[in-house]
Amino acid sequence: MAQHTVDQAPVPAPLGAGAPRPGSVPEPPGRLRRVLRSVTPGPTADAGGAALYRRWWLPWLWMLPAIVGTTVFGVFPFLNTILVSFTDAKPLGGAYNLVGLDNYTRMLGDSDFWLATRNSVLYALIVVPLMVLLPLLLAVLVEKNLPGIGFFRSAFYTPVLASSVVVGLSWQWLLSDQGLVNTWLEKAHLIRGAIPFLSDSWLILLSAMGLTLWKGLGWYMIFYLAALGNVPRELHEAAAVDGAGAVRRFWHVTVPGVRTSMMLVGTLTGIGSLRVFTEIYMLGGATGGPGGADRTLPFYIRDVGLDPLTGNAGYGAAVSVALFALTLGLTLLAQRLTKEDEA
Repeated sequence: MAQHTVDQAPVPAPLGAGAPRPGSVPEPPGRLRRVLRSVTPGPTADAGGAALYRRWWLPWLWMLPAIVGTTVFGVFPFLNTILVSFTDAKPLGGAYNLVGLDNYTRMLGDSDFWLATRNSVLYALIVVPLMVLLPLLLAVLVEKNLPGIGFFRSAFYTPVLASSVVVGLSWQWLLSDQGLVNTWLEKAHLIRGAIPFLSDSWLILLSAMGLTLWKGLGWYMIFYLAALGNVPRELHEAAAVDGAGAVRRFWHVTVPGVRTSMMLVGTLTGIGSLRVFTEIYMLGGATGGPGGADRTLPFYIRDVGLDPLTGNAGYGAAVSVALFALTLGLTLLAQRLTKEDEA
């Protein structure tokens, strides 16, 4: 008997086995294809769903606005500042000359620069430890669910919402010779004459630190409230059963549980302290205290680099680079301390 054979249609190759995917663009052959795959990785062979048909450039398209914004407003100004620091450019533009390292040499021998650096570093050394600890204590106090605790949380956070200029004007009124603080102290017979909060260089600096602390307490309190929610209650209960009091539970349970947040707060506060300007300007005036004794590095950069008549944008840019190096050093130190604690 004759056998009849039925012609079978060829089985199509599965996706990922050499056949092009539906809607895909043919890949260039040879070396160019390997290079493109190395810099623009696509979906793996076991990927499914929409990933099989997604173009490699689609994620970059979504990131394009952020990349352009960061480049235009971040990377380019940073690189331009470094280039300007090697010139004698003026704030209003015009012709300029390359001066090499003259601006940096001048900076190292400038007593006003070192005074501003001292004020900035001192500001950070005093504000950072207090800003790390005080908001934590405040968060511990308002963490408990008590009647009316929401009012106190809102009250502590209110200074964060106010403008720095408005807060500075309020503190001017409070600390002036005829202000509320001096008036109350005189009526209480605690002082005989007005305390020169706004005319003594050291008191201006300390008052500015107090303003920074007062305005930042509520902001960093929110950080700690979120971190305290992740500390297991069982640890507090076990410590209490072992006879640990509130202070010991705070240092041995709460602090280790929020250590990462403490490092974050310390880093952010340190960077902000080195960049402080508004507080000094509002309390010390346009000169930065008597004779400029309270000027910080940002204040000094404004004076030497942005004055339209006598300013030197090149020298101001050199001081800006020094401020960046100081800020970067503080950030790297904080990261190193964080890694050592985690280890």
